Amino acid sequence: MSETETDLPEDASCLILDDDMPFRTRLGRAMEKRGFTPVLAETVLEAKRLISQDPPAFAVVDLRLDDGDGIEVVDALHARRPDAKAVILTGYGNITTAVAAVKAGAIDYLAKPADADDVQKALLAKGGQLPEPPDNPMSADRVRWEHIQRVYELCGHNVSETARRLGMHRRTLQRILAKRAPM
Repeated sequence: MSETETDLPEDASCLILDDDMPFRTRLGRAMEKRGFTPVLAETVLEAKRLISQDPPAFAVVDLRLDDGDGIEVVDALHARRPDAKAVILTGYGNITTAVAAVKAGAIDYLAKPADADDVQKALLAKGGQLPEPPDNPMSADRVRWEHIQRVYELCGHNVSETARRLGMHRRTLQRILAKRAPM
């Protein structure tokens, strides 16, 4: 048993709500390796059903989902289990949503793609204590690239629409999309 597993409470159930199946599955496996008992959900409705049946001790919740937002889920979780710790994940980091997440009872707010180690640190941080900063934070270039990829995906891979929404020239966007992700 690793040192981090001994820090886990007896009930280490962890709801992971994200509409991105590959990310949800990878994070579930990674959290299981760290001693958590993951329960995976794809929609707000499914997560609320799972919470009503057996509220987990921890939750990792995507902010924006097809059928609602993760703040609803954090509210539902705290209504059933006030001592639960929840972390909000988002590809759209801004002050307004961070404040809303904290008001709903989330203990942390992490930008996607979040590393499982960062999620674990946030979930296990003692009350009032901030988790340690990440060992290898994403570079500014990587954050920019991730944001562009997310908007491109949300625009249905339409280069012209993505360029319009990002306020950049279409050819510039095409050059960025043709390159590999920066480290």
